[in-house]
Amino acid sequence: MKYAIHALSAAIAVCVSATAVASSHREAPSITKTPKVDGTDFYMFNSYEAGKSDFVTIIANYLPLQDAYGGPNYFALDPDALYEIHIDNTGDGVEDLTFQFDFEQTLTDAQLPIGPDGTLVSIPLKKYRNGDADFQQTAETYGLTMVAGDRRSGTRTQLRPVGGSTTVFEKPLDNIGSKSTPEYATYANTFVKDVSFGSCSNQNGRVFVGQRQDGFAVNLGAIFDSLNFNPLGARTGQPNDLDDKNVTSIALEVPKSCLVQGGNATTNPVIGGWTTASVRQATLVNPMPASGINTSAKKGGAWTQVSRLGSPLVNEVVIGLKDKDKFNASEPKDDAANFAPYVFTPTLPEVIQLQFGVTAPNNFPRTDLIAAFLTGIDGVNQVAAGSNMNAVPSEMLRLNTAIPAVGAGTQNDLGPLGGDNAGFPNGRRPGDDVVDVALRATMGVLCYSPFAANVNCADGNSNSTDDQVRADAQLNSTRAYTDGTAKPATEFMTSFPYLNTPFAGE
Repeated sequence: MKYAIHALSAAIAVCVSATAVASSHREAPSITKTPKVDGTDFYMFNSYEAGKSDFVTIIANYLPLQDAYGGPNYFALDPDALYEIHIDNTGDGVEDLTFQFDFEQTLTDAQLPIGPDGTLVSIPLKKYRNGDADFQQTAETYGLTMVAGDRRSGTRTQLRPVGGSTTVFEKPLDNIGSKSTPEYATYANTFVKDVSFGSCSNQNGRVFVGQRQDGFAVNLGAIFDSLNFNPLGARTGQPNDLDDKNVTSIALEVPKSCLVQGGNATTNPVIGGWTTASVRQATLVNPMPASGINTSAKKGGAWTQVSRLGSPLVNEVVIGLKDKDKFNASEPKDDAANFAPYVFTPTLPEVIQLQFGVTAPNNFPRTDLIAAFLTGIDGVNQVAAGSNMNAVPSEMLRLNTAIPAVGAGTQNDLGPLGGDNAGFPNGRRPGDDVVDVALRATMGVLCYSPFAANVNCADGNSNSTDDQVRADAQLNSTRAYTDGTAKPATEFMTSFPYLNTPFAGE
C-alpha cells in the first residue's frame, strides 16, 4: 500500500539507515562511558542454514571494538543491565514480544601455594592453564525470558534449555588464546543450546551468547574524516577498520510462528525488530569495595533504557549531537514527535554533492527514504492493510518472513537493489553491504526502477518536477556509490550463529 505525503509528513525520525554510513559503535556521548551496554549491530533475517526455512535468526551485538588481546579482564557483559530484543508484529512501533537477557557473573577464587609455607594466594589471571593446572576464575550465565505485550508489564515466560533441569544458560569465556582456550570453535559450539518457545511452536529454536568476530565491514576512519574516501570508486580495496575486532553476540533462532501476528507467516508476514539495553536508574559507588567481583557499586531503581538499535546506523550521522542520548532512550512509536527534523532534509546527500560533484536528490520531504526505512517498501516489507495492522513510520529493522531465504553462495550483498529481496533493507544478513545500500538509497536510486512504482517520490515542496526527480535518480542509479569495503556471506559461517569464531588474543 502507498502512503500520502500528508500522512508521512507527521511521521518519522531517523531516516536512519538510509543515511547511515556506519554501524552503531560509540555513537552517543553517554554510551561511550558504558561500552558493555553499547549495541553495535542488529541482524534479523530468514534463516538460510539448511533445514531451517521455518526460522528467523536475530543477532544483537554489544560491546564494540574489542581487541582480542584485551586482558586481563576481557569482555564480560554487565550483570547490572538488562539486554532486550523487541519484536513489533502489528507495525505500530510498539513491542508485541520481547526477549530479555539477564546476566550473572560469578567468581571462583583460584589460588596457588606460594613460598616455603605454601601460603595460598589468589592468582591475577582470569584463566590459567598449564599442564594439569586449569583454573577459570569467572563464569557468566544468563536467564532468558519471553514477554508477550509490554516489556515491563506483559505476560512473562521463563525459557530454559531443552532437556535442562534449570532456567540457566551459560556463556563461553572469550577467546583468550590457544593455550588458555584451545580449540575455541569446538568449545564455543557447546554453548549453542536448543530452547523451546512454548505453545507458539512445536519446533525448538536455538540460543547462543558469546564473543564473535565483528562482521561489519566499513571504512570507518575515512568516513568520519569528512568523507575522506571516493564514493564512486571500486567496491573493494579500501581498509575494513573492524577487520581485527571482536564483539559479543546475543543470537536467537526463533520459529516464525512465534514472531508473526497470530502465528501465520502467510497472512501477516512482516515484523519489525530492534534491540535495547537498560540499566538501573541509580548507582551508589562503594568507596571500599569488598573482596569479590562486581562489589564496587550498588544499583537500584527502575530500569532506564540507555541504548537502542534497529537499522544501521541512525544515531551516528542522522541524529544531531544534542539528541543522540535522547534517541538511545527513546522508543520507535515516538520517533515522529522526537526526531522529525532530521529526516525530511537529510544532510548526507548534500555533503556528497558538495564534495564529489554529483547531484543530490531534490524531492523534499524524502518520501522515498521514508518508504524504504520507516514504513517498508510496498511489495517487499511493508505491513499489509488490515484491522489489526498499523503503519506507523518508525525506525525499526523490518523483515518479511514470507520471502524465502537465499543461500550464502547466491546472495546479492546489495539486497533488493541487486535483485535479492531477502536482504537489507528487508531485514539484514551478515553479508549484506549495508553501507553501499545506504549510500545509494540516500542518493535517490529508489525513485528509479525497479522500485519507482513502489515508493512515493513526489516533491511535496515543488522544488523540482517529478520527472526531474526520476531523471536525477536514474543518473544516480548508474553510479556505484560505495565506501570501498565488503564482506560477502561466503566469508561467514553458514549455520547458526553465523558470525565467525572470534580472534584469539595471543
